[in-house]
Amino acid sequence: MIVALAGGVGGAKLAQGLYRVLPPDTLTVIVNTADDFELWGLHISPDLDTVMYTLAGLANPVTGWGVVDESWQALAMLRRYGYETWFQIGDRDLATHVARSDWLRQGASLTEVTQRFTRALGLRAQLLPMCDAPVRTLVDTPAGRFEFQEYFVRRQHRDAVRGIELRGIEQAQLTSPVRAALAAAQAVVICPSNPIVSIGPILAVSGMRAALHQTGAPVVAVSPIVGGKALRGPADRMLAGLGHEPSALGVARIYAGLIDGLVIDQADAEQRAAIEALGLRVLVTDAVMRDEEDRRRLAEETLAFARECAR
Repeated sequence: MIVALAGGVGGAKLAQGLYRVLPPDTLTVIVNTADDFELWGLHISPDLDTVMYTLAGLANPVTGWGVVDESWQALAMLRRYGYETWFQIGDRDLATHVARSDWLRQGASLTEVTQRFTRALGLRAQLLPMCDAPVRTLVDTPAGRFEFQEYFVRRQHRDAVRGIELRGIEQAQLTSPVRAALAAAQAVVICPSNPIVSIGPILAVSGMRAALHQTGAPVVAVSPIVGGKALRGPADRMLAGLGHEPSALGVARIYAGLIDGLVIDQADAEQRAAIEALGLRVLVTDAVMRDEEDRRRLAEETLAFARECAR
């Protein structure tokens, strides 16, 4: 069993690479849910859906999020009725949110709902929310405090980030499927997702860090920062705003004590010695996933690296 921790487009890309190179029923992806939110009475799980659509081959290849060949009639009608439509939800994507919200109201857990989706889409990998309790990321900026999607989508992540709060994280507990997956893991891969708002909430769930330490399996991460910049999104500016160095070394420092090794891009090869000084092994490679072949290649290299890092 290989377990991946993921959130957002970058994490989804590597998760897809892992899904392509592994026997599909040997992959479990634990996904951030702290950017979930309510919109038009619907429960939206952006990271879960991005990973799910990507693994199922349904993701929009241009944006990385949403559904390919989407139509937008429902959104246009909502706009006509006077609703704000800053969060783009296509017609097929809307069906996912309607079903999720209905099943949650009927008493199903988010884990159970996600399992229904993966079965319906023919996925053989196990896709798990980080927890079933509601956790919400709040972003402090000079312009005020915003829920994550308002900061990220509505305001186009243009605000400087001064602080992050994970509301509800005190009530979040590991679910039985997450605990079982980590106990059975032969390796854990932290995907190249934002370490603060995508991976950070997963690691903040009570019992997660202890479970990772207790697996006995190697834990490796792939840096989402290449040449001092995030490949997409505001991770570099967010790291700097919160006092972290926006670099592969900065990512290594955040994960130090938790991971055994870090995959970095060739552009950051000069940071290898400093990262190794933290007690980590380092793989230097082409860490940019431009297409599906890159995703497969990076997945294979990361798995081989994890085997080298076996504790």
